[in-house]
Amino acid sequence: MPANITLPESGLAVVAHAAGGLRIEDIPLVPPHPDQAVVEIAYGGICGSDLHYWLHGAAGESVLKAPMVLGHEIVGVVVRAAADGTGPAEGSAVAVHPATPGPGPGPGVVKYPEDRPNLSPGCTYLGSAARYPHTDGAFSRYANLPTRMLRVLPDGLDLRTTALIEPASVAWHAVSRAGDVRGKTALVIGSGPIGALTVAVLKRAGAARITAVDMHPRPLEIAQAVGADEVLMATDVEAIAAVQADVVIESSGSHHGLASAIQGAARGGKVVMVGLLPSGPQPVLISLAITRELDLKGSFRFNDEIDDVITALADGSLFVDPVVTHVFPLERGLEAFETAKDSAGSGKVLLSFAPVALGTVPLPTGDWSAL
Repeated sequence: MPANITLPESGLAVVAHAAGGLRIEDIPLVPPHPDQAVVEIAYGGICGSDLHYWLHGAAGESVLKAPMVLGHEIVGVVVRAAADGTGPAEGSAVAVHPATPGPGPGPGVVKYPEDRPNLSPGCTYLGSAARYPHTDGAFSRYANLPTRMLRVLPDGLDLRTTALIEPASVAWHAVSRAGDVRGKTALVIGSGPIGALTVAVLKRAGAARITAVDMHPRPLEIAQAVGADEVLMATDVEAIAAVQADVVIESSGSHHGLASAIQGAARGGKVVMVGLLPSGPQPVLISLAITRELDLKGSFRFNDEIDDVITALADGSLFVDPVVTHVFPLERGLEAFETAKDSAGSGKVLLSFAPVALGTVPLPTGDWSAL
C-alpha cells in the first residue's frame, strides 16, 4: 500500500441511534492520533450485543444515550501506519483485540487479578455503550485504531475466516476456564456462533466426546460440522441430563440453558457460564449444583487468547469455517442484521466492507448470500 494514499473525508458506517433505529450512514474520517493506524475494514461479524443495541437500544445495562457506530468483530488492512512508529506497517492484514482495560473512574479501588485485565472495572470495548461518551465500534469503511489492539495475521489466512477471531477468542477463554479438557466429556448448551466455536475449541483441546444442544436443527448441523460427536434438541431434557459431562459450557444465555447445564453435568463436574444472562435475579438449580459439588465458573470476554486463536487458525488445528453462514455487503447491512436475528437459520453473519486494499475477495461455494 503506497504511503501517500489519499484517504476520503468520510465513509459508510453502521450506526445505532435507538431501539429500532439502525442506519447505514456517511460519517467523517477524522485524523488519527499518533498511536493510531488507519485500518480499511474487510469484514465485520454481527454479535449478539450489536443485535441488542439495534432491537432494544441497550445491551444488558449498557444503554444507548447517543448514536454509536457498532461492531467489534473485525479484520482489515492497515492503509496508514501510526505516526509514532508503533504497530503494523501499511499493507498488513490485521485482526483487532477490541478491549481497552482500565482501573475505572472514581476514588474507590476495585480489586481484580492483574493477569486478568478483562475484569478491570474501567475496561471499555469497541462498539459499547457501557460508558458515556460511548466507545464507537468499527463497522465502518475505515477505522482509526490504537496499534496495541492490532494483531498482524500470518500470510495465507482467509480474511473471511479470520473475522471469527474475536468470538473464537471468547470461546477459547471459556474453555480455558474449565482447565484441561483432554480425554474428558463435554456438553455445550446453545450452539449459536459462540457455542459452535466452543465446540471447535473443545475439539482442538482434545475433549473425548462433545455433545451440543440447541433449540434449532441448523445450529446443531454447524456444531456437528466443527466437531460435535452428538447433538440434542434443547427440549430433550432427559437425554441432556443423561449426558453427565465432565465439563459443561453454557452459551445460550438463558436460565433454561443454565438449568440444562447443571442437570447435564457429572457429579464433581465444571459448568462454565459464557452466555450472558439478563441482569437481575435468575432462577438457578442451585441445590443440585451444591449436592453434586459442581464448580460454577463465569467467563467474560478474553485476554491474550486471541494470539492462541490466530496461531491455531494458521496451523490448521482450529477448524471454524462452517460457522460463517452468510456474508452481506455493507449496503445490505439492514438485511444482514435481520438475517443474524434469525438464530434458527443463520450462524455467524458477516458484513463485507469491500476494501480497495484487498480487491475482490471470493467466497467459497456453498450456501452463502451473494455479494
